[in-house]
Amino acid sequence: MKQKILFVCLGNICRSPAADGIMHDLVAKAGAEGRIYIDSAGTYAGHTGELPDPRMRAAAARRGYNFTHRARQIRESDFYDFDRIIVMDDYNYESVHRLAPSREYSNKIYRMCEFFTTFAERWSHVPDPYYEGAEGFELVLDMLEEGCRNLLADLEQ
Repeated sequence: MKQKILFVCLGNICRSPAADGIMHDLVAKAGAEGRIYIDSAGTYAGHTGELPDPRMRAAAARRGYNFTHRARQIRESDFYDFDRIIVMDDYNYESVHRLAPSREYSNKIYRMCEFFTTFAERWSHVPDPYYEGAEGFELVLDMLEEGCRNLLADLEQ
């Protein structure tokens, strides 16, 4: 059975499309494209249709990633369509919980930090790099690479 994963942040232009792109890369390298479907969305609709932030794309390109996802807003149907909805921080966790059609569907919501190992001691969320310098984007990519590797391992069990 195909597992469907949705990554969510605020605008769907930094963290969630980065998680989406990293996870696509890991899934392809594992030969699991037929078993895992990945997408991303934001709780805010203001960036709908936009590519990821140019600073995120540049940082990702230096690591060999090509992020081409177009931003979209999360919708109620995502709760029916996805097995796991993985949010980047507490603000978006609460926002997504409020959108859940029922308590049963809110059980699909996870925090990305639940998949951290080395970052777990210091971070309880993935920080938004939008207002940070280049080092903020690098930190987020490091965090998401670790979290996505651990998520993939969890999905494959």
